[in-house]
Amino acid sequence: MAQHIPKWLKTGLPDAGALGRIIPVVSSLDLNTICFEARCPNKHECFASGSLAFLILGRHCTRSCMFCNVTGAVPQPVDPGEPERILEACRRLKLDHVVITSVTRDDLPDGGAAQFRRCIELFRVDSEGPSVEVLVPDFGGNAAAVETVAGARPDVLAHNLETVERLYPSARGRADYGRSLSILMRVRSGYPDVIVKSGLILGIGETVDEVKSALEDLARAGCEVVTVGQYMRPSRAHMPVVEYLEPAVFEDLECYARELGLVAVCGPRVRSSYQSKAAFREAKLRRRKCA
Repeated sequence: MAQHIPKWLKTGLPDAGALGRIIPVVSSLDLNTICFEARCPNKHECFASGSLAFLILGRHCTRSCMFCNVTGAVPQPVDPGEPERILEACRRLKLDHVVITSVTRDDLPDGGAAQFRRCIELFRVDSEGPSVEVLVPDFGGNAAAVETVAGARPDVLAHNLETVERLYPSARGRADYGRSLSILMRVRSGYPDVIVKSGLILGIGETVDEVKSALEDLARAGCEVVTVGQYMRPSRAHMPVVEYLEPAVFEDLECYARELGLVAVCGPRVRSSYQSKAAFREAKLRRRKCA
């Protein structure tokens, strides 16, 4: 097991000005962000560029994936006023691209799909509002829940594959590799105007060939944007890091993903929402060129 975090994963000092702009708004509106809950290494860089990812449906997840820092516990009741407060936060912060994700809510009949839809619909009222990217859980395989979210027409619908098929039992015990791919396929085939996105984390025991195979599966499923980053262990209670991959490995994988036709954002510190606005715009530009 790797013991020392390599220099390429270390980050610089945070931008105090960015923190001073964003944290008071998020706190005053009683909102959560995955940036803090997942201990994202890029949050200070993203905040400085005016980007953040909201976390809806509370801070407690009904699953306990071994790579994730979000707390697994009995979740809070759904907050009906949360979508309106997210909209207000975006207005105050003048965001032109908003990312909304959630904890997994297996306790809810629709997995929280209605809350996602409400958020999207609020932004759709204003034609000059920000582009909307949602990162959804697998909804326990509930196809109707996927339709609920996709039918609201977000600009981007993301669902992370997270890892290679062989490692699902140890890393994502209550998820299913085929189920996750089917979500992406359903959105791409049923809602061709919605950009489909996914993400992988590396360093938990996969091989490069397995990662390439997963990228091929994503391309076949209709995925258009993919992120690939290094797993960083949140605590000793989480699965260990098997390997810290050199930056060159990510560069090679980005080239491979792009050869498959994917817009790829790959690097040791990359996370699902990293450079999301730029990736969305690149995918949109590609579509225009192919039209």
